[in-house]
Amino acid sequence: MAGPVVMALGPFKFEAHGFGLTDMKRKQNTSWAEIEVAARLNPLQWTGPSSETISISGVLFPAEFGGEGTLEGLRLSARIGIPQILVSSGGKVFGLQAIEKIEDDRGYMNRKGAPHRIGYTLELKKIGFGFSLFSLLGAL
Repeated sequence: MAGPVVMALGPFKFEAHGFGLTDMKRKQNTSWAEIEVAARLNPLQWTGPSSETISISGVLFPAEFGGEGTLEGLRLSARIGIPQILVSSGGKVFGLQAIEKIEDDRGYMNRKGAPHRIGYTLELKKIGFGFSLFSLLGAL
């Protein structure tokens, strides 16, 4: 019983049941250079985007719904450095993402040491391609 797919990171599906997704945070950083001038406030010049990160959190109940294998697959993908494309079920494409961090906490252990609950957080960073519209226009 997997339930509907809410989002996918490459072949890894976030589902209503199974590999569950509860929260998503998105952060975009842009750079501004400060230009020093005399006798007034220093103006700022936009130098472009510097990074975009996404944090995804969820909870697994492996005994009831599974999902632990997906978490281990993500760990392997991160360990060998394979970027994945992130897409929502509504068709929004978040681009190619590098898995920077995977964190989990395991609780409610049974007598064999297996967790009944696993909370996890993935930290992703969008991969840039080394060019922008402005760099292309400057080359003309």
